[in-house]
This record gives sequence, C-alpha cells and structure tokens, in this order.
Amino acid sequence: MSNRTHLVVMPGDGIGPEITAATLHVVREVDKLLSLGLTFEEVPIGFEALKKHGTTMPDSSFEAGKRADGVILGPVSHNDYPPVAKGGLNPSGEMRKRLDLYANIRPAKSRPGLPPRCGKPVDLVVVRENTEGFYADRNMFAGNGEFMPTEDVALAVRKITRKGSTRIAETAFKLAMTRPRRKVTVVHKANVLRLSDGLFLECTRAVAAKYPQVECEEQIMDAMAALLVRDATRFDVIVTTNAFGDILSDEASEISGSLGLAASVNAGDEHALAQAQHGSAPDIAGQDRANPCSLIGSVAMLLAWLGERRGDATLAKAADMIERALDAAVAKPEWRTPDLGGPLGTKAFSERVAGLLGGLK
Repeated sequence: MSNRTHLVVMPGDGIGPEITAATLHVVREVDKLLSLGLTFEEVPIGFEALKKHGTTMPDSSFEAGKRADGVILGPVSHNDYPPVAKGGLNPSGEMRKRLDLYANIRPAKSRPGLPPRCGKPVDLVVVRENTEGFYADRNMFAGNGEFMPTEDVALAVRKITRKGSTRIAETAFKLAMTRPRRKVTVVHKANVLRLSDGLFLECTRAVAAKYPQVECEEQIMDAMAALLVRDATRFDVIVTTNAFGDILSDEASEISGSLGLAASVNAGDEHALAQAQHGSAPDIAGQDRANPCSLIGSVAMLLAWLGERRGDATLAKAADMIERALDAAVAKPEWRTPDLGGPLGTKAFSERVAGLLGGLK
C-alpha cells in the first residue's frame, strides 16, 4: 500500500485538455482498484493561464508542481505563444529547467497487434539529456541561447557540461543494467563538434568504464538515424544530447508503431513529470479524435518512477496494469483511435482502457 501521492495536473493547449481528461479517467480507475491514495490538483498553464494571469506559466502553477509528488503535463502550443517579454513562456522548458529534470526517458516499444513501420518489433529506450545542448530556453543562466548581433546574423549557443553529460550517462547505464540486453549506444557528432561532443564522449566513456557488464558502442548521429530505419532491433538503450535525443526518439517511436503511442517521463533527482512525446495538434482539438495513449503511458512511467523511489510495489503494479491495458486496447483494430485506423474517440478509448484494468488486477 502506498502513502498518499499528490499529482499536479497541467492540461495545456490544443488537444491537451482532452487527452489529460482521458488520462485521468484511466488513472482514477487504477487508483480505485489498488487503493493508491492519489490526489489531483489542476493548475492553469498555456493560453488559459495567459488570459487569466498574463503569462503561460504562472509562478503559482510552478510552485504547485514543485510541491507535488509528480506532475502531469499536457501538450502545449508554445510556438504560437507571444514573446517571453509578453508572458509567452514554454511551460515544458520552464518545468524541465526549474526542477532540473535532466533525464528525458523515451521508450520506443512496439505494441502487440500493431505492426512496426520498419522490420521487426522494436523495444528500445532513448535517454535524452534535457537541460542544456542547443535548447536556447534552458542553456543560459540568464537570457536566451539564441541571439542576433545584426539583423542578418543569427547565432545559437550549444552548452555541454561535464556534470550534465556524466549524470545522463549514469542514468542510461543504470537503466541498461535493469534490461536483459545490457547495451548502451552513445550517439554524438564529435567528428564535427569536436569540443562539445568531445566532452560528452569523454564523460560517457568514463561512466562506461564503471559498468563492465554493459556493452557500449558509439555511433555518429547521421549514421544512427539511418541505422534505426535499417534495423532498430539492434539497439537497446540510446543516450545522447538534447537536440539529437529529441530527433531520434521521435524517429524511433514512429518506427516502432506510431508517435501517438510514445510515452515519456522527465526526471531529476527529486522531481518527475509525465509528458506525451507529441504536440498539441490544434487542428483536431475539441473533436474527440486525439489519441491519449502517449500521455496515459507517460503517467504509467511516472507511477513506476515513484514506485521505484519509494520501494512501493503497488505503484509499480499500477504502472504495469496501465501498460497491459494499453497493449490490450491497441491490439484490436476496433478499439483503436482514428490515427491508428480505428473508430473510437478520445473519451471512448480511455473508457475502454479503464474497463480493461479490472481484469488485470
């Protein structure tokens, strides 16, 4: 039996509120079945918060997330926000930076009954550094990592640190130790980015030396993108820097079956946040057509993270039940959402997943 677990919910923009509601329907059902003691607090972010508070990321919403045991973040339409000076902060980047959520863990795993896009079923995990790299909103102490010294010149700063590289490598190798294959692939572009990716490689090699039980290989980024398409089954745990990890995880998830199924958790030493891999899809917002699988799976990852930290088998069981319910729902074409060729809307799909949970207890 777990102790009380308080989750803060940030619904987001576009399809965010719909898939968040669908996710909560599933999570509340597993909470009821296992008596997890979950509590939920919804706070505004995105356009809703901008209208009410003049900012897309109110301090009160951030503080609620900081106090919580975990955060559920719906997709956000940050590309459409006003400039930062006018309140247009990216809630995703802000949460990652302020809570030091340095590890973005993104599994790409084929689900039963849904053929992978390329070759055999895939089961790998991308471990992406989350707080530096080329991401301009989180690689500077103050200001922004992109700037224009003249109207005709735009520059971007890429930050790679020994601390950031070492701790993301530690995360990857520890994860590999829990998986049967015990293999890590380090992805870089040190042939061109000799200093920054050179430092990243130096750090990952030092960590690899502490894990002789884990097979370690290195791949250049462009070759890695091609190798995933050729045969993703040769990979297990992939560790890389921020931008490369963002690209490769989307590629791997689509190859495994669909980006719409791709879960992710953003984790640090003290905090974790569940977040779908995909965007806010405003073109289908309010139409009951969005696939909530990614966010549902992400919350399962969050519960597993909490269970591991607390040594709580009940939370781990809840995560496993949600995963198996998603497998069962996606396995049947008549139970899928439109993006996967099925007839069910967002709400009906979540009801189907919730209904399957009872038989998995």
